Amino acid sequence: MSEVTIPEGYMKDRKGRLNPVSTVSDYDIEMNDFVLKHVTKAREIQVMLKEFKRSVYDDCYAFIDLLAEKYASKKRLGGQKGNVTFSAFDGSVQVTISIQDRIKMGPELKIAEDLIKACADEWSTGAMDEFKVLAYSAFKVDKEGNINTNTILDFRRQHKELSTDERWVRGMDAIADAVMVVGSKTYLNFKERNGEGKLKNIPLDLAAL
Repeated sequence: MSEVTIPEGYMKDRKGRLNPVSTVSDYDIEMNDFVLKHVTKAREIQVMLKEFKRSVYDDCYAFIDLLAEKYASKKRLGGQKGNVTFSAFDGSVQVTISIQDRIKMGPELKIAEDLIKACADEWSTGAMDEFKVLAYSAFKVDKEGNINTNTILDFRRQHKELSTDERWVRGMDAIADAVMVVGSKTYLNFKERNGEGKLKNIPLDLAAL
């Protein structure tokens, strides 16, 4: 779709109509200029961040390849996942590259839910009442009908050895079998030590500033 050129002396409104500037209120003109000014700046910063990100990745991987060449290694440092940390000589600042898997749960999860809830229902007496709440909460879905993958995996990690009941063991195995890696995402982070000597992320997200 080609962009329509707005004639000089006119402003386009929300419905796409052209209005003579003389008919637009001073308030609307001021608001328009204010918004365009900051959105234009935001776009410039976005381009800068993209270029900065690409430059840092290029430098990091070039440095890794240099080290691999130095030590006659055919395998890139950081292994298959590519996780690697670069530190300043004094350890005060770091650049890290990390790759996290994107996980979805397969149909085995429904089997796991049935088995685990059956155990929780049967054991829900006395102190185990609280556990029943935990078990049911682990499989709770959101408004879109999705289950929180991290909650499920945390539940399995914490309660895997809770019982040797065959249903429980099969339920825990079903959770593990349900895990499907559907992709991965690479993250670039910058860290510096604070006054307490702890490494903290240098936020580049506007919401974190």
